Amino acid sequence: MFYPIQMLANWLTYSVFNIAPHTLLAETISYFIFDTIKILILLLVIIFIVSFIRTYLPPEKVRLFLAKKNKLTGHILASLIGIVTPFCSCSAIPLFLGFVEAGVPLGVTFSFLISSPMINEIALVLLFGLFGWKIALLYIISGLIISILSGLIIGRMKVEHLVAEFVWKNKVQESSVLKSKKNLSERTAYALNYALDIIKKVWPYILVGVGLGAWIHGYVPADFLAQYAGADKWYAVPLAVAVGIPLYSNTAGIVPLISALTEKGVAMGTTLAFMMAVTALSLPEFMILKRIMKTKLIIIFASVVGLGIIFTGYLFNMIIK
Repeated sequence: MFYPIQMLANWLTYSVFNIAPHTLLAETISYFIFDTIKILILLLVIIFIVSFIRTYLPPEKVRLFLAKKNKLTGHILASLIGIVTPFCSCSAIPLFLGFVEAGVPLGVTFSFLISSPMINEIALVLLFGLFGWKIALLYIISGLIISILSGLIIGRMKVEHLVAEFVWKNKVQESSVLKSKKNLSERTAYALNYALDIIKKVWPYILVGVGLGAWIHGYVPADFLAQYAGADKWYAVPLAVAVGIPLYSNTAGIVPLISALTEKGVAMGTTLAFMMAVTALSLPEFMILKRIMKTKLIIIFASVVGLGIIFTGYLFNMIIK
């Protein structure tokens, strides 16, 4: 399916840029062009589809729907909703607040806050395109388990008193649900504009992510990363999580690195743990959360999710050899 893109990348590299074949520079440039075009096409198509579907699910109705569900069902539904909301960890926070204000249990809102950046449709499509359906399926199942269990644990801890008072003072009434109706052409136009708007926002991250991946692909020795981040290194997974937390990127920018790292011998579980830490746990997210909850709750949130990611990394390294 992507063969024409590879042909275009080779033509640009060897004919237009006149770079000598079979050199490290040629491999790096060809890899960069191919992955950039492929990822942009995948993102445009999948975000358009999901955005079109989402026009039938206004956020206000979703909030009220979740507020009426029992806790376990709410955690599952909130995590599933997180998959189809292409938000980074910071941009998911406003909807997180909306859930709380609508009366959704706090643990359920955390399930959404975790799943939205960690297992969105962008990651699913890109992982499917790069590694196949088995890796994509394992990734989405593990992400759902982390978000559901983390939300259940936080909910059981009764930490509502650690949330800022102003959050509880604003309640969304059912009468405030927007009841706008759109025809097919309006929904299509909205989905296309939304997809293009997302592409405009994430393309710098994509270029940086693919650029780093291309450099690793072309210039980092194959045995270097495997030596320090192979599946046999017990410290590789927690180290990957610790390195990922200070970084900040959306899934589109970080997934290309996963391909390059795995090609160089880094274990799949280690690379996925790194990606999950970057997308679900980030310092900018913690800074925003500090305004709506106390530090103790942020530490609880980061600890529960971090331990879940580390466990998943080890599990993937055991399953995928």
